[in-house]
Amino acid sequence: MTSGIVAFEWHDADAGKASSRTAADVRRAEDKAMLRAAADLTRDLNAPKPWVYWTDLTLSVIVGWGALCAAIMLPLGWAIVAGLVSALALYRAGSFIHEVSHIKHSAVPGFRLYWNLVIGIPTMAPSFMYEGVHNLHHARTRYGTAEDPEYLPLALMKPWTVPVFVLLAALAPVALIVRFAVFAPLSLVFPPVRKLVVERYSALAINPAFRRRAPEGEAKRLWLALEVATSLWAIALVAMVVADVIPVRAFLTYLGVFAVGAVINQVRTLVAHLWENEGEPMSVTAQYLDSVNVPPPGMLPLLWAPVGLRYHALHHLLPGVPYHALGEAHRRLSEALGRDSAYHKASYPGLPGLVVRLVRSTMIAR
Repeated sequence: MTSGIVAFEWHDADAGKASSRTAADVRRAEDKAMLRAAADLTRDLNAPKPWVYWTDLTLSVIVGWGALCAAIMLPLGWAIVAGLVSALALYRAGSFIHEVSHIKHSAVPGFRLYWNLVIGIPTMAPSFMYEGVHNLHHARTRYGTAEDPEYLPLALMKPWTVPVFVLLAALAPVALIVRFAVFAPLSLVFPPVRKLVVERYSALAINPAFRRRAPEGEAKRLWLALEVATSLWAIALVAMVVADVIPVRAFLTYLGVFAVGAVINQVRTLVAHLWENEGEPMSVTAQYLDSVNVPPPGMLPLLWAPVGLRYHALHHLLPGVPYHALGEAHRRLSEALGRDSAYHKASYPGLPGLVVRLVRSTMIAR
């Protein structure tokens, strides 16, 4: 009787190991199949088109800054309309920080410098705040874990975390002014402050546990140049407001426009993923299915998920494809892969349903 029990338990353990191996093999096979299909079908789409980048960013900046000037000068009613236009246009321009962190800079020479001059420094979100951080989010062994700077299991957290997560974004413009006008100069004098600034206040991240490492080499030189430039701008801005060179209304309009853009981006972040991972490493397929595409025919994503962000799941599958080619990549994959393919399971019709899904998930007792 004893030997029979032992034999049964040994057989059960073997079955469990076999089942585990089978599940792992299936995940690996799914990953390879999807990655192979995606790579084969989009091989000719990897090269960025410089004229698209320059034209898109330049037009967005002209509309954004022009509308901001109008919002400052027009009566209240029209000022609100102009302010919204400015917020959307500058939000689009700011979203190019995502492309700056991905493209090979030799493919679009001078674009990173141009982006920093026309949008990064004036909005106090220079590219070093994202470069060297966002790539960690794409690391296959980090995605969805505690080491991912851009991931929180929001769907598994308390209901109040969602509105707080969004509302905190409205404070971003003031926080960035404090970071560059106050803490940056202090950090040059006090090493402990510098350590705090580098680790905690130098990354556009949502994971409060993330600690950034100090840059080295060329990245350090770029970081310092952009930080000094942004700090000088922030100090000059505050000084001009205090000296009444810039009217208070103009300054508040500036802050309000960027607060609106920050909130829109935070809402977009809410639906960029399903946020359902509890910290374990995920397969490529699992990472893809935890991410979100909001493809056509809907047109509103052009406003709240610009510069290719409506194809966020596809971007995680093919991070090297430039934003202007993601629509074509999605069309090819949608046509080539059957309806039972995992590829189609990451597509959703729009923003409201995704927000409702997230909020409902937080209300489930755990």
